[in-house]
Amino acid sequence: MMPAETGGIMKKWMIPAALLLVASLAGGYYLYQRQAEAARQGTLYGNVDIREVVLAFRVSGRLSSVQVDEGDSVQPGQILARLDVEPLKNNLNAALANEAASAARNALMRKGNRSEDIAQARSRLDAAQAAVVQADSEYKRQRDLVPAGGSSRQSLEAATRSATSPWPARCRQSAVEGARRRLPSEEIAESDAQLKQARANVSAARLALKDASLQSPSAGIILARAVEAGSMVQAGTPAFTLSLRQPVWVRAYVGESQLGKFATGTAVQVSSDSHPEKIYRGVVGFVSPTAEFTPKSVETADLRTALVYRIRVVVGDADAGLGQGMPVTVRLAQ
Repeated sequence: MMPAETGGIMKKWMIPAALLLVASLAGGYYLYQRQAEAARQGTLYGNVDIREVVLAFRVSGRLSSVQVDEGDSVQPGQILARLDVEPLKNNLNAALANEAASAARNALMRKGNRSEDIAQARSRLDAAQAAVVQADSEYKRQRDLVPAGGSSRQSLEAATRSATSPWPARCRQSAVEGARRRLPSEEIAESDAQLKQARANVSAARLALKDASLQSPSAGIILARAVEAGSMVQAGTPAFTLSLRQPVWVRAYVGESQLGKFATGTAVQVSSDSHPEKIYRGVVGFVSPTAEFTPKSVETADLRTALVYRIRVVVGDADAGLGQGMPVTVRLAQ
């Protein structure tokens, strides 16, 4: 190819490229002026916030039933799915039985030894004291018989030892005092702690039984369902994704020069591109205290380097016409 022909081809390509560059710059400048003029007139552009909740069971088990499917509308407190409750009921019954046993042991410790135990110790003491009296009488009898040859010296010594030994009566007296004495405070405190633990186990078992039913925390629409009846689920495993209906928030951005117009509590009007004639009422509920660069998803490339403040608009009369993620226009209320 000749040099002249090559230069001609390059010129043919350069002209459209130059025109495209000029058009891009002109379009960017137009959008910049449009955004600036809109801001001066109290108009902002934003999107409806996407607000989702991932729902999961707090306990593990086999899924017995699923009540909703994707796309279903749900209300606060509505049952979405249930686990098999038989194992959880068994755990609760075992916890209740353990609580009853702990309560009985605690009551017995606080009451001290039974009166029957004290009576038995008293009877043994009386028998020991009677044995002491009898040993003393035998000693006297043997003492009188030995000089006359009526008894041996060994019998007298045995009677003497029995009469002079205080241990049987003392041991029985100690048994009575021990039976009357209450248990140490440390043992009672340990019993109290065991009873408290047993009651806590009952509360945990009841809560686990309640958590076998997964409820919707708010009104919304089921976006995704990740479980099927009959499957085993672990605690914390995502089961549903719920799109929240209320409240509806709009996220928008305002420049520093217009920040005063959109202070917290300012009444605004919100409209969408799909239904521009439908006006929703809202209030600025939050203004970020920190400036940030304009998000790429909101503005043109020329405006992305501008510092703006994020605001949140709470829409009070939102309906199905404001879908999550939908672009909207925010204006100061007339």
